[in-house]
This record gives sequence, C-alpha cells and structure tokens, in this order.
Amino acid sequence: MIIMRKKFFCILLTFSILFCAFSGCAFPAEPSSPVSKTGFYFDTVITVTLSDGEKESLLEECFAIAEKYEALFSASVSDSEISKINNAHKTPVTVSGETIALLKKGLEYCELSDGRFDITIGNLSSLWDFKTENAALPDEDAVKRAAAAVDYRNVVISGNTVQLKNPDAAIDLGAIAKGYIADRMKAFLNENGAAEGTINLGGNVLCLGEKKDGSRYRIGIQKPFDEHGTAAAVVEVTDQTVVSSGIYERYITVDDKIYHHILNPATGYPYENNLLGVTIICPDSVDGDGLSTTCFSLGLDQGMELAESLSNVEAIFITDDYQFHCSSGIGDTIPFEEMK
Repeated sequence: MIIMRKKFFCILLTFSILFCAFSGCAFPAEPSSPVSKTGFYFDTVITVTLSDGEKESLLEECFAIAEKYEALFSASVSDSEISKINNAHKTPVTVSGETIALLKKGLEYCELSDGRFDITIGNLSSLWDFKTENAALPDEDAVKRAAAAVDYRNVVISGNTVQLKNPDAAIDLGAIAKGYIADRMKAFLNENGAAEGTINLGGNVLCLGEKKDGSRYRIGIQKPFDEHGTAAAVVEVTDQTVVSSGIYERYITVDDKIYHHILNPATGYPYENNLLGVTIICPDSVDGDGLSTTCFSLGLDQGMELAESLSNVEAIFITDDYQFHCSSGIGDTIPFEEMK
C-alpha cells in the first residue's frame, strides 16, 4: 500500500514576533505593530514579518524580489535561465551575474561534499513525485539512467556563460535558491531601514539584526513527522539564519518504508543514514541551505566534523531515535532548549 503525505506546516516556527498573516496580502497596522505578508514562490510558502509597521511598504518589494529570482532560477519555469541551460544541449548559454553567483555557490557545496550534494540532480529528482495522492516509486531503470548522468563537474562556467556538457543531466537549484533569495530580501530591507523582523521561506528562517528590546529571536525546530508543526527544540539567535533539511519535509511511504526527497546521487534513491534532520545556524541563509543538505548527506559523524571545522556555523542533528546531537556552540554561544 502506498500512503502519500503532504507537508502543510513550516519546518521552523518563529516564536519571537506575534502576527496575523493572510496568504498573498499584507494588511494595515499601527506604526508600532508588526506587519506581515505571505505568498507562494519556488513551491514554498514565504512569509516576511517586520516589527515596524511604518516599513509595511517594503513588503511588496520583497515579493517582487522573490518573483524575480523564481523567473531566473526555477527549473520548472520554462523560460528561466536555468531551464535555458538545461535545454541548450551542450551549447553555452549567457546568463545574469546573479545566476552565475548562485551556480558557483552551489558548485562550492558540490565540491565540499564530494558530490553528495549535486546541483545536476534535476532529471533524477523529477522522477520522484512527492505531491500527488497516487505517488509511486519511479521506474528502477529510469532511476539508474538519471543517476548515471548526475555529475556537477559537467557544469562549465566561463564569464557569464554556462555550459552543461551532459545533455542527460539537468541543473536544479532548489536545495540552495531559497537561502539566496532570503539573503537578497534581507539586504534590501536593511538598505531601506528595516532592522528587525524575520524572513521565512518554507522553514528557512532568517532573522533581521538585533531586537530592540535586547532579546534574541526564538526559533523552533520542528519535531519530525509531527503533523501539527510542534517544536521539538528552540534556539535563540540574533542576526542569523536557522535552516533545516529533514526526511519529514516531503516523502512517500511504500510497503511501510519511507522514501524522502533528499536523494543520494550515487544510487538515485533517498539517503539511508539514520538521520531525521539537520539544522544549521549561520550568518547567511544560502550557506544554511547548502550546509543543511550537505551535512545531512554526509551523515552524523562526517557532517558534524564538517560543521565543527567551519567558523560561525553550528549544527543540530536529529537521529532516528529522536535524539539531538549538537555542535560545540549549541547551548553555549547559541542558547538551546529541548521541549518536553
């Protein structure tokens, strides 16, 4: 029997700012009251909340930023720059500097993970359907063929041109694009005087600066597979991002076995490493995105070793016995509370 589950709740819960938001629209507030706007881009619910109601006019521009980058980076948008690269059949394609920047960042994590994180996974990931009620395992031969074509070393960048040398591969930046977009939103808001609030892209939470009252932002880490979005733990951060990757985000269950969306390029099937999820705390959301997937793919021991080797990076791993495994700064520089 195949059971299809959809994720209706954000992975991370923001407790620090109380607000009421309605999808797709911002609403007036008193100057001292928080304002919020919610929309849907990159197959993700995005919510931006500002503590200063006088900055409400900036919310619309934040979502224009999301729309702009979706048109550049999304492989599901037929005329995006990524789609043009994928459809060029080995011909170099000229793209924007921002697409080049995100591709280079993605390739950094491909190198760092020795290919366990790979941005050329597009044709493989497209075989897995975690959305429809009639989802099933993909054809085994198709998985093998698609996995054989995954190799980030086939992406060649020269100036502002990009060539994908293997036409059987496809670039998918979904594992890193949300973080890039969150960082660009934050830069825009800071440039325009918005100094306190949160940006939440489907659970990728980025906090703006310091809170005026001196307290930290309290960000919840979701209990895996909890359908109510209950927090299993809370971290307290200032001007940092909190990003999680977990097997509970998108998955199907076939014959009592879970198949999740974090795919191993070497096999074409989901990673099996006894991890339920990884949360990264660091300054930039694009790095939180890349590291959360990279550390998950490396497994607990190697992933923790990587996190400990990087400056300004902390990590929280949840194993399949629902135990937390934290890097050295968690509970020290980053206050941490496990919820009972």
